Amino acid sequence: MTLLLQLSTDYGQVVHDSFTGYGHYLLTEVLHPHWGNYFYWLVAISLGFWGLELAWPWRRDQGAFRQDFWLDVFYMFFNYFLFSLVVYNALSNVFVQLFKDGLGLVGIHNLVAVEIGNWPLWARLLTLFVVRDFIQWNVHRLLHRVGWLWAFHQVHHSVEEMGFAAHLRYHPVETVVYRFFEYVPLAMIGFGLTDFFLVHLFTLAVGHFNHANLYAPLGPLKYLFNNPQTHLWHHAQELPEARRHGVNFALTLTVWDYLFKTAYVPTEQADLPLGFEGVEHYPATFLAQQVEPFAQLARPSAPALPAALPAVATPPRLPYSPG
Repeated sequence: MTLLLQLSTDYGQVVHDSFTGYGHYLLTEVLHPHWGNYFYWLVAISLGFWGLELAWPWRRDQGAFRQDFWLDVFYMFFNYFLFSLVVYNALSNVFVQLFKDGLGLVGIHNLVAVEIGNWPLWARLLTLFVVRDFIQWNVHRLLHRVGWLWAFHQVHHSVEEMGFAAHLRYHPVETVVYRFFEYVPLAMIGFGLTDFFLVHLFTLAVGHFNHANLYAPLGPLKYLFNNPQTHLWHHAQELPEARRHGVNFALTLTVWDYLFKTAYVPTEQADLPLGFEGVEHYPATFLAQQVEPFAQLARPSAPALPAALPAVATPPRLPYSPG
């Protein structure tokens, strides 16, 4: 009983420190702009890509304030800041402490297997970036192949008009899933907060770019980096039967899709119907979208995975079509 009381006190302190610490951090971020301030980097990068969309739009008939523009702007700040304040930081810190305590019981006190802290900055950043991106590519594939995960990922695919802010429209459960799979591999390499901050800013910018209403196919670099013309096919409402579980899973590096044959860009088509079968009936408000995945999972039938086109409607494969 004494041990349980001590544990509840210890983990309660973790929760308390998580709320107060992150609350103080968020308030400081908003009130005190500085070069290492993630809040204002998010604002600056977002405004930059919105300006590019307004100046050189790929879909010229798409409005400056496209469908669900403000909903996606709210998602940006909710997923990157408010969700952490409300629940994520406290839960994740409790999980980390439980994990460390569990390892301690079997005599493991340090997970670091490859110490990269003393490597040159470029080597640390490259290693962290590549390892993290490959993990995220694999998790993204799972989101499309596992029914209950797809129920949450549908929130992201409910976008019907694409723009930079659609990048961060996703259910917060996705954050938990990604971080769960990232934790151990990233903990096994030693990296600093500055390294993570720089990599995070870079991937944020690339993610905005992938979803932006811009024409920037990148030429030969499309085989390395994601771009709007490639990623739009990831959001296509219908795909050929052989690709029905999704295509172009890259978050930043398309090389994984080309290596593992999940790349697919038959045409550079600006007006692709986006979403999934029945997307026009999907909840349109933030709160309803948070509830919808749980409602789907409570129903007797499993959430439907992405639909496929009939075989006769498969788009022609052009000579440069990957995969």
